[in-house]
Amino acid sequence: MAEKQVSTGLWSCQAPAVNREQISRLAHADHPVAAPLDDDSVRRLLERGIPRGDARVIDLGCGGGEWLLRALTAHPQLQAVGVDIAESSLTHARTTANALGVQDRLVLHHEDATAFTASHEFDLVLSVGATHAFGGLLPTLAAARKHLAPGGRVLVGDGYWEREPSPAAVEMLGEFADLPTTMDGVIADGWTPVYGHISTRQELDDYEWAWTGSLASWALDHTDDPDSAQALAAATTHRDEWLRVYRDTWGFICLILRPTSD
Repeated sequence: MAEKQVSTGLWSCQAPAVNREQISRLAHADHPVAAPLDDDSVRRLLERGIPRGDARVIDLGCGGGEWLLRALTAHPQLQAVGVDIAESSLTHARTTANALGVQDRLVLHHEDATAFTASHEFDLVLSVGATHAFGGLLPTLAAARKHLAPGGRVLVGDGYWEREPSPAAVEMLGEFADLPTTMDGVIADGWTPVYGHISTRQELDDYEWAWTGSLASWALDHTDDPDSAQALAAATTHRDEWLRVYRDTWGFICLILRPTSD
């Protein structure tokens, strides 16, 4: 995924060296789904991805666990597992799960999702905005396949180029294909799309405004904090890069996939 230099969320800016987890937590305070999706889009994707109410779901790179928490709240018999390397994000997930009363059905692992081994398979494997951790979209799908139960589904979210990017955009966000080429690669890799969502311009812009705005607001409200100036610089740099470098060329797609042959 488009991971730049600072955040454990979808992406971030090349800002001064503030703690990565802290930046991500602050920047996603008003947008806990760390991807350019609104609440209705998340709900529809989960509805299409969860095959039944007592499904087992795993999120590889779960962050604060927002996808899992929404799934658990909507399905009282669902069991969920989250894996992430950010301890502070997992702590947040545990706290929220306790507040929602779903903690008994959520297991969290402080591990590298690329090397995680589960004791059983899952009906839905999630990885939205975390493909950078696996080395790209297809390696993410290869990892997801290892956890997938027969008849199961994968919900993955990744970027693509809406139009020809500038060299600066490629350097900043990484290598992506256009949408038709992305789909061709997924299908050739042995997957059949059964649903999808292309983030709208409003979703993309809302995410960026929330990311930069939440971080900047924290900095302005905590001027005595030693990290305040660096956090404000991170927000300013990110906003400038978004508006000047990649806003008009980069898009985001979520796909629900099933193996073409089990």
